[in-house]
Amino acid sequence: MTQDTDNRSKIIVRTSITGIVANVFLAAFKAVIGALTHSIAIVLDAVNNISDAGSSLITIIGTKLAGRQPDKKHPFGYGRIEYLSAMLISVIVLYAGITSFVESVKKIIKPATPDYNFVSLIIVGVAVAVKIVLGRYVKSVGEKVNSDSLINSGEDATLDSVISASTLVAAIIFMVTGLSLEAWLGAVISLVIIKSGIEMLKDTMSRILGERSDPELAASIKKTVTEFDGVQGAYDLVLNNYGPDAWNGSIHIEVPDTFSADRIDRLIREIQIAVNREHRVILTAVGVYSVNTKDEEAKAVEEKVREIVFSHDHVLQMHGFYLTKETNTIRFDVVVSFDAKDRGEVYKSIKADVQKAFPDHKLQIALDTDFSEE
Repeated sequence: MTQDTDNRSKIIVRTSITGIVANVFLAAFKAVIGALTHSIAIVLDAVNNISDAGSSLITIIGTKLAGRQPDKKHPFGYGRIEYLSAMLISVIVLYAGITSFVESVKKIIKPATPDYNFVSLIIVGVAVAVKIVLGRYVKSVGEKVNSDSLINSGEDATLDSVISASTLVAAIIFMVTGLSLEAWLGAVISLVIIKSGIEMLKDTMSRILGERSDPELAASIKKTVTEFDGVQGAYDLVLNNYGPDAWNGSIHIEVPDTFSADRIDRLIREIQIAVNREHRVILTAVGVYSVNTKDEEAKAVEEKVREIVFSHDHVLQMHGFYLTKETNTIRFDVVVSFDAKDRGEVYKSIKADVQKAFPDHKLQIALDTDFSEE
């Protein structure tokens, strides 16, 4: 574990412990108040605080497990466990929302008369303030250290503050008018919690499934690579995420066909070191495209091919062009957008048009993908 990773884990654990302590105290106070005032809304709020403490505990366990060193079974490490812990928190939020909705509906059918007093209202008001501060703090730390678990916990705490505030409003309305709205209010708030839980779950599942590379990160890596002397282009960047801030990847570079194997080897090693240092990304492979530098005819052929390729819709890029005159072979890669209705048909059309323009040449055309396409 690196020093940065170790510091990140300590911050997450420390923040989660703060959340556990705060939620346990809030749950205890609300449980007592709810029992004394016969308020289902306050009792449910107390139960929700306990679930929040459980979420923080899951975050701590997930962070500790994710920090384990790579081994034979999991050579890329255990970082993705953090996504699983975030998913569990999402499920807890969803379950809390469903449970609250069921209990609220029961109270709508068989209402119970609450018995509020000013002391209980003051305590609930303090709980609202604590939850607002706690939610903002946990979420801001989560965004700072890129922890989905903390972000979800922070959002959950913010929702809890809304619940507590609504309970407070319902209590005031009852004390002033005698109208009890807390069961109806509880049902509406429960639906909001359910919606939030579903959204959290969708976001976390999307990360586990695998999302496109961050366009800004991809662009910055390519910029770093192309700044090296002799690199004429950087393409085919593939980034694989193995947990927050844990990236492995591969890339292709275009270099003159006059480069020796020794020079290419040194260049690749320097690129890998620079990308790891500047972007904390491990390039496990750097492929090479050679660029024609000894044949003027090749440049003319490339211009013609490029014109044909970009006459088709949804073409984002063409790279890796090389003309081998000894075998009369043209090779290049073409990147077709996911916006195309059928990427395969676009590829076939391009190949047919290029072949028509150069009937005496063999074609080696690869359909490529931009994994950071926006």
